[in-house]
Amino acid sequence: MRKKRIWQRAVGVILTGVLVVALMAGCGTQQTEQSTQEAQQAQETASITLTDQIGREVVLEKPADSIVSSYYISTAILVALGMEDHLVGIEKKADTRNLYKSAAPQLLELPAVGSGKGINVEETAALNPDLVVLPKKLQDSVTAFEELGIPVLVVDPETLEGYVECVALLGKASGKEERSQDLISYYHEKMDEVKNLTKDLKDEDKPAVYLAAGSDYLSTCTSKMYQNDLIAMAGGRNVSAELTEGYWQNISREQLLTWNPAYIFAVNYAEYALDDILQDKALSAVTAVREGKVKMFPSPIEPWDYPTPSSVLGILWLTHELHPDLYTEEDYINEAKKFYKEFFAIEVSKEDLGITEKAE
Repeated sequence: MRKKRIWQRAVGVILTGVLVVALMAGCGTQQTEQSTQEAQQAQETASITLTDQIGREVVLEKPADSIVSSYYISTAILVALGMEDHLVGIEKKADTRNLYKSAAPQLLELPAVGSGKGINVEETAALNPDLVVLPKKLQDSVTAFEELGIPVLVVDPETLEGYVECVALLGKASGKEERSQDLISYYHEKMDEVKNLTKDLKDEDKPAVYLAAGSDYLSTCTSKMYQNDLIAMAGGRNVSAELTEGYWQNISREQLLTWNPAYIFAVNYAEYALDDILQDKALSAVTAVREGKVKMFPSPIEPWDYPTPSSVLGILWLTHELHPDLYTEEDYINEAKKFYKEFFAIEVSKEDLGITEKAE
């Protein structure tokens, strides 16, 4: 009997031990599963879901730390957001950008992988970027990057609204949302200021404006372009607003004579001189030519007619040119100096802005 009781106790101890081990194993499994779920949830929380400007959904595991921008506008925005040291590849002709030379000279040493005509997918992929930014005109390259597992954002800042959306999109993608909101807030603040200055203008007080393209002065912006919005915002009337197809569009001399603008503005990246317009005998009857109101749009630092962070300065400058009684030269020069110091950490002079001959 005694041996039997000892045996029963031994069996009981063994069974208890087995049960404890089983319970511990179960707890361990539950903890492992819980840890895995928590890790997955943390990863999902850390990931960023974006909708780019052609409606594509793009998911980033985290804010992009290395970026290729094949588009001057997106590159300039990223520099304004403080991401210049995170760019690993940019668009071609960077050495022609005075903004880069002053605010981010390190960009001049980066591989040039793209232009408005295309992007080198292989060279870009070799840079191992977390994100590639493409303009809408290069959206056909998206598939090639997707097949390589490289996230791509397509941007389209060709209108006032599109520009603001682009800044917000790049801010979120790069983890610079606060900085992007600062830039957007500044933009809206100045737009509201200009709207307030020009709100009482009657139609007859809004001069007719013609903006010549960079390639040819007989090419101009359509109503789809940012430049059209810029002119309207500054209290002008864009004579080419009736053009609704595409972006820059060629016209005839007869058409320009019919429009008869009071002002002609050439962009500062023009491949022609102002004298080419002034000395074109076929245009001698145009009011702007006859009255000598053919001018170059600033500035040497960067084009102010582009939908870039500095485009707000272009609107302020144009407001002064069209309505000097509403906004003075001193006002926009001071604003430009503050802008470049705040968003690009550079000091600029009146000469840097291309303002050399104005009434003091």
